[in-house]
Amino acid sequence: MTQHITYPNAKAELFSFTGANEVDEHHIILHASNSESTFQQQLDAILDAYQDILSNKLPGTVAVFKRYFLSDAANQADDVAAADTSDCAKSIIQQAPLDGTKIGMWVYLIKGVQTRYLTSELYEVKHGAYRHLWNGSAHNLAANSEYQTRLLFNEYIMQLTQEGCTLANNCIRTWLFVNDVDLNYGGVVRARNQVFFTQGLTNNTHFIASTGIGGRQADPNVLTQMDNYAIAGIQPQQIRYLYAPTHLNRTSDYGVSFERGTCVDYGDRSHVFISGTASINNKGEVVFAKDIVKQTQRMWENVEALLKEAECTFNDIAQIIVYLRDPSDYNVVSKLFRQKFPEKPYIIVLAPVCRPNWLIEMECMAVRKNSNAAFECF
Repeated sequence: MTQHITYPNAKAELFSFTGANEVDEHHIILHASNSESTFQQQLDAILDAYQDILSNKLPGTVAVFKRYFLSDAANQADDVAAADTSDCAKSIIQQAPLDGTKIGMWVYLIKGVQTRYLTSELYEVKHGAYRHLWNGSAHNLAANSEYQTRLLFNEYIMQLTQEGCTLANNCIRTWLFVNDVDLNYGGVVRARNQVFFTQGLTNNTHFIASTGIGGRQADPNVLTQMDNYAIAGIQPQQIRYLYAPTHLNRTSDYGVSFERGTCVDYGDRSHVFISGTASINNKGEVVFAKDIVKQTQRMWENVEALLKEAECTFNDIAQIIVYLRDPSDYNVVSKLFRQKFPEKPYIIVLAPVCRPNWLIEMECMAVRKNSNAAFECF
């Protein structure tokens, strides 16, 4: 179920899923609605709207992960950090909302769980047999994107080890934000490939659902930021990897290492994580170069095929993030998405994709009801 909520200077799209075990989950996409106001005014409008939703629509619900999309991180990130001191994993990245405003926000919230920061610095969301481990805005200042990415993964592996987990068995999703993706993505790919190989993540085992996309921190020397999500207590038979071979090829065919999508089955629901997906065919070729409309439509076909493999449809989507290379394509893409997904929470941001010929990419999360006595509930 999705609600559209309007405030004087902000608007929100709220997706809600009610579980059978009293653990409800929600996704909110918040947008500023007055593009002529200052950044501080837009930030205040979004946070006021968020607090109103928490108090009046979602009492007892806690945020477990937030991502702020900024138009100018160098001048805005400190203000966000000062204004939002709440406990949860937070990601702050320069990916300008393309509706003309300076800030947007995605929040993932859950009711009926216990939360805390761990000594490993991961954020734990605990219920039943599972500990969900979130992390945002990880970065370092190593010499180049390859070294930064390698160090990010090495540090993350140590964090997981501290929690009795491994990258191969427990990590479900990563996001890699690359400052100047056209220049620095190659180093990210090399580092990820090398680290994954040492951790037993290969084409013959599996990789991890991921989005590698343009994005910038406040410090221009940070070339790679990583957000990640893992689950302690998950069993191998609960995790399925999505391929949609009629539409997509294996990413390893063109030298990268991530899964197109991952489905996690619980006793009462299934979660689906669709990686950044573009207009590509099952030979790894860019389809419909230079045509934003046809690329958008092919991208939807690919996402739909991945969802179908997880027994889901577009109706099960909980949130969407859309990445555009060229801001002049915003009006066309916005109209297409309004027509295709009028009830879904989504945001369209400026973020070049890893291949210059890809004009657009999207990722999403989906959730559907499940009844499988073989697994513990969420």
